[in-house]
Amino acid sequence: MSNIVNSTRKNKHLTFDDRLTIEAMLKSQSTFSEIARTIGKDASTISKEVRKHRELAANNWTRRDDSGRVLNDECPKLTHSPYVCNGCKQKPYCHLKRLVYRAKSAQKDYEALRSESRTGIALNKASFWDTDRKLREGIKKGQHIYHIMQTEEIQASQATVYRYIKKGYCSFSPIELPRMVKFRSRKPRQLEYVPYGAKKGRAYEDFQQHIAANHITHWVEMDTVIGRVGGKVLLTMLFTNSNFMFGRLLPNKTAQAVTEQFQTLRQKFTDAGIPFASCFSLILTDNGGEFANIDGIEMNAAGTRETRLFYCDPMRSSQKPRVEKNHTLLRDILPKGANFDNLTQEKVDIIFSHINSTKRAVFNGKTAYEMFTHIYGTEAAHILGICKVPAENVVQTTKLLQILGVVAF
Repeated sequence: MSNIVNSTRKNKHLTFDDRLTIEAMLKSQSTFSEIARTIGKDASTISKEVRKHRELAANNWTRRDDSGRVLNDECPKLTHSPYVCNGCKQKPYCHLKRLVYRAKSAQKDYEALRSESRTGIALNKASFWDTDRKLREGIKKGQHIYHIMQTEEIQASQATVYRYIKKGYCSFSPIELPRMVKFRSRKPRQLEYVPYGAKKGRAYEDFQQHIAANHITHWVEMDTVIGRVGGKVLLTMLFTNSNFMFGRLLPNKTAQAVTEQFQTLRQKFTDAGIPFASCFSLILTDNGGEFANIDGIEMNAAGTRETRLFYCDPMRSSQKPRVEKNHTLLRDILPKGANFDNLTQEKVDIIFSHINSTKRAVFNGKTAYEMFTHIYGTEAAHILGICKVPAENVVQTTKLLQILGVVAF
């Protein structure tokens, strides 16, 4: 029976009835273990409850010294279980300091603590409008709510801020938030794929076996983002240990264009004296035909393999979730339907610098740029074209295109 009680009461707070039981059983000199079995709790829970809520009790019997001062020495029995005098037989005549456990007082203390812990920070009129101003100015730049709160140190929870916005308390509407726009469903289209034979030993199952056998915890996820059909394309790569993502502008979505970018990147790393494999030792991508030149991606000009390339299963983009999710940050600035033909690599680097300078909840307010440079150094970020953007200057909306003078629609 006790096992059933324990399983149903696990992780539940003590009730007033529980506390009444504790008080009654203490009076009958029951042990903490006996009390715990009765109410379905651990003995340590009962011990903590009693010690936390014991209180000083009046004592009708007093002892005085020669000068008449009342002596109120503490009973040595209070230093060990049960820590209270509820069941002491000498209680009516004891002149020592008395501590007792009372269920009613313990419940009152518990309810007061629970109410206090659930009460948020009250904003007065001045502080509310100051918070509203900070949020409004950040949203105008396309910054996300979390980024603004971390930058401006707003003393409220993220849920509270969203609730205020939805209820119309703020001077801006929910439609102005970056995430209010719904994504349209993708139109099915025929794409070129990597031949089945070329993927032998490089399938997703092989990838899982490879990282398990070599105890690998991070890698690079690679993908492409399409602008105008038939126009320029963005090759995107994300480091899973930092969510750091950079992009390379391709003239078209072909294997040759991707291969040329890898040749360029390898040369830049060589010129900087940084081994290419130190950053790109393992890459996971999809089955797009632009990734069909395996040797061009894996090997350097001397024919030495520096990178291992693996492919997700067909129609399973969820197997590289980080780069897919980070594409939503890119789409804040370059929505679907945007034309990439007016972009340059320099402007692409600026766009990704803003993305990587956005503070992330997953990193407790740190940016992807900070995480990446901590691991690989600032020189590696510089090679990839990414620099740090001050938090107050981050623009995470299409307004960044206007600043860059890019016509994309």
